[in-house]
Amino acid sequence: MQISPSILAADFANLEAQLAAIGSADWAHVDVMDNHFVPNLTFGLPVVEALIKVSPIPIDCHLMIDDPDRWAPAYAEAGAQSVTFHVEAAAHPQQLARALRAAGARAGLALKPGTAWEPYAGLLPELDMVLVMTVEPGFGGQSFMADQMPKVRAVRDSVRRHGGEVWVQVDGGVSAETIEQCAEAGADVFVAGSAVYGADDAAAAIADLRALATRHTHA
Repeated sequence: MQISPSILAADFANLEAQLAAIGSADWAHVDVMDNHFVPNLTFGLPVVEALIKVSPIPIDCHLMIDDPDRWAPAYAEAGAQSVTFHVEAAAHPQQLARALRAAGARAGLALKPGTAWEPYAGLLPELDMVLVMTVEPGFGGQSFMADQMPKVRAVRDSVRRHGGEVWVQVDGGVSAETIEQCAEAGADVFVAGSAVYGADDAAAAIADLRALATRHTHA
């Protein structure tokens, strides 16, 4: 059970210190938004390159951008250990996943809440992670969408049938109140923003989330 705090909820003026505060997590989740694919603008490659240099933990890049076929490999080449693109934006998801792996990153495929998993299940051999969005992508701090749990289950079932080690990540509204149902449904990587950075003690919040998720490890 891995915890990947989202720096979208961090203090942008002190990102190095904010990364240090989550040193006990498994990943630092970095939301790259281009104001086209989603109606928000956050970080681009220069900021991610700077974060990679100072982060005590691996960087998990979630690209909410148009034309990831063109832009995503650069994040892997820069040293992001996990790069996730949205299937709704990718022209050639199979080739893109292969390019990310070739550049040394884990390849992740993200699905918006309205996107079904089944049409993409055949891509599993090319993937290291599937991200099921549990909010509409674009802004942090939104309410968790419990109606995405059947999709998490469907992804986990596909992974089980396929075999191999493919992680199932959830992102959006993940907190002490919602993480157990995500773990029960089959998620094993949890993106939490406000639940970690809004807490008095980020390390304690990470430990609590991990303990809650671990209670419900899927078979």
